[in-house]
Amino acid sequence: MAPAKATLQRDGRRTSHGGLVAVTHDVPQRLEDLVSTAHRIRQAIESVIEGKSDAVRLTLTVLLAEGHLLIEDVPGVGKTMLAKALARSIDCPVRRVQFTPDLLPSDITGVSAYNQQTREFEFKPGPVFANIVVGDEINRASPKTQSALLECMEEHQVTVDGVTYELDTPFMVIATQNPIEMEGTYPLPEAQRDRFTARVAMGYPEPAAELEMLDVHGTTTPLDKLEPVATTAEVRALIEAVRGVYVSQPVKKYAIDLVVATRHSPDLRLGASPRSTLQLVRAARAHAALAGRDYVIPDDLQELAVPVLAHRLLPSVEAQGQRRLPDQVVADLVRRVPVPESRA
Repeated sequence: MAPAKATLQRDGRRTSHGGLVAVTHDVPQRLEDLVSTAHRIRQAIESVIEGKSDAVRLTLTVLLAEGHLLIEDVPGVGKTMLAKALARSIDCPVRRVQFTPDLLPSDITGVSAYNQQTREFEFKPGPVFANIVVGDEINRASPKTQSALLECMEEHQVTVDGVTYELDTPFMVIATQNPIEMEGTYPLPEAQRDRFTARVAMGYPEPAAELEMLDVHGTTTPLDKLEPVATTAEVRALIEAVRGVYVSQPVKKYAIDLVVATRHSPDLRLGASPRSTLQLVRAARAHAALAGRDYVIPDDLQELAVPVLAHRLLPSVEAQGQRRLPDQVVADLVRRVPVPESRA
């Protein structure tokens, strides 16, 4: 079934967005600031990561949506480099954790240590107490250690010895994992994967980009020269601006229709959760803001459906036999689910 044409009305003036009709109006100053600051961050990251503009844009979208990113691909394609480039582009506390089988939960969250001088226990914060936490090869840690991230990723807080500590804003976990080499790894459980707003695969670079990489990275490391181009306060302001992006009721209903379709697909034995609906809309707000709009259109949801939904889904036995990946299933659902008529 071909998607129906949608009409989005705001103030009486219309413009076309990928076959959908939308209405334009003056972009608030803070959104102009958002686009300018995001452009600086994007340029800084792309000075290190060659030819991966889509992955960089999705990373910024997740950051402004107050979410977390799972970077999943084969070794050597720049997974950790992307995470480090984002972290260095922002002047904020950044901590990196190398996940290994012997890593303990307290190595991430922190521990209460006894101070012999004061004769009291003192809390020693772990690396999770940072604005950006880079978790390298997250699936090499045991499930017990992986679970240490569940509370902080969902509730932005950490509980140690019965005491709860709030985490600062922004707070983003960027985790990497290799889906090919599974020996000595612990697959992420569904509850863990569901807390990642989106998943991105870097993919191999184009020959031209790889040639440029040889020229740029052959003698120096651009990451060492990367300087912050935005402050923590600026990122907080950007996140606040994204929260104000308008989402009409029909667009919200369209997001629900996309998620519900995954729950009834015969190709899937586990559909998307209500949390995924919330994160899809949050990511769509950020996506619209990065495009200079203060309102969401169905195109935003369609563009984000695969990276936001696919990693949460489990294929059926039949789909596995036909080698149909969840990414393909979600892409098919996006083409089949009708876009509603919308008048806001």
